[in-house]
Amino acid sequence: MQITEKLLKPLPEVQYLNTENTDRYRCIMRIFYENTEKLHNWMYQEEVYDALRAFPEFRDYRLEQCQQDLTSLVNWHNLETLQDTRHVSSLEEFQSRRYRYQMSPYSVEIERLVLRLEHLEIEGGSLEPTLLERIRRAIECFPEMVDAEPAEAYDFWDDLERNFTRLNQNYHDYIRDLSSVRAEEMMHTQEFLLFKDKLVEYLRNFVTSLQRNVGVIEELLQVLSPSLCEAVLEKVNAYEAAIPRMEQVAPETIAENNRGKLESIRRWFQTSEGEDNEAGKLFDATNDIIRRITRFAMEMSEKSAMGSNRREEYRKVAELFLACEDLAEAHQLSACIFGVETPRHLRSEVEANSQSMNMSAYALEPERKQLKSRSRKGTERSNRSAITDHSEEKKAMRQQILEAQRARNAALQELEQDGCIDFSALPCLTRELREVLLRWVSDALEDPGRAARTEDGRRFTLESAGRGERCVVHCEDGDFEMPKMRIVFEEEN
Repeated sequence: MQITEKLLKPLPEVQYLNTENTDRYRCIMRIFYENTEKLHNWMYQEEVYDALRAFPEFRDYRLEQCQQDLTSLVNWHNLETLQDTRHVSSLEEFQSRRYRYQMSPYSVEIERLVLRLEHLEIEGGSLEPTLLERIRRAIECFPEMVDAEPAEAYDFWDDLERNFTRLNQNYHDYIRDLSSVRAEEMMHTQEFLLFKDKLVEYLRNFVTSLQRNVGVIEELLQVLSPSLCEAVLEKVNAYEAAIPRMEQVAPETIAENNRGKLESIRRWFQTSEGEDNEAGKLFDATNDIIRRITRFAMEMSEKSAMGSNRREEYRKVAELFLACEDLAEAHQLSACIFGVETPRHLRSEVEANSQSMNMSAYALEPERKQLKSRSRKGTERSNRSAITDHSEEKKAMRQQILEAQRARNAALQELEQDGCIDFSALPCLTRELREVLLRWVSDALEDPGRAARTEDGRRFTLESAGRGERCVVHCEDGDFEMPKMRIVFEEEN
């Protein structure tokens, strides 16, 4: 025997077996265990409450008590929680924190011990793409099992159940390990960069297999008829019930468990109303982990680049330039160090003293430009000047605008006939008149009663002609076609 830390520390997971309100805690854990056996791992609070209320002993059980019991089981590490934010549409729903619950591995072992079942073989978590391919091939052979012998049908069903259970458990363990606090702490270390690429490639291969097989499996499950599934399950149930056991299981229990497992397989791959399938959640979780790994690696690379000391590099480069014999050698060294792919070009407005294309820019006369500082402290002070009086110019402009408005109103008045403007009978319009009329039409169409007011306060309504009737409006800059309608002004009181 070795004395380890796990051996010395207490186990809070067994506290629910012998404490106050044990009758409620044990019933809740038994509900979770039976659903876990059917591969229905995650449950909402309302599902647990409805399952307890179905028993006469819990007729007076309240939803508040259920919430308190689930919180206690979470604090004792019997249940694991996951906040469901996929269908949140408001801040209040997000703050209410709707959780999904599942049993922890310790709790599964404890319940199996209480029920005297065989010990659960927990394997290391992994994401195996081949499991999805095996499940797809098994579901493709599902119709063939109708005519098969019971033993062959049972072997087929056992392989499908084992592959699905292994996929479900392994992905839970693997995602939980990658989402744990210990994994996040490791992602901030330099050692994480050594196997980051392998981990991302591993996850991407699984995502590729997920995309390739999940859609096919979903279509195959949709094609399977309920009668065909029942015929295969009857053979499986009959064979399993005939297996001699020390503790005989009722045929009804076997049939219910197998039916629940098939339903869990459907729910895992098929999308139901208002609820995404588990494959989609796994796809999102894997992509989130890939994004988080990439972000952590990028942050570490940036920190490493920011923390590097370039002082010695700059000193070495300066020594190389200092050792050059002439300017031509310095130019060659500059091209090797800094490159010539993207040089910066400075343009001068002074004419060159030579037009020879073979002359170097260094042989031309230099042009000197005085640079001004962009700092606020270095800006030149502007000389203050008196405010210029522009009242006469403003008055003249105002008079000009008023005259233009009066001319436009007079032109619009000429278009009005018997208190209305008919678009089908308009003369050739100027651009300004066309814009005014179309703006009135737009204002009226935005109102439910098709009524609006002009700029001078006149109220009008927009009337349309028969359905499908159109007219052509002629303008100075072109013609356009529109529905036949007219603007009717209301009489002023």
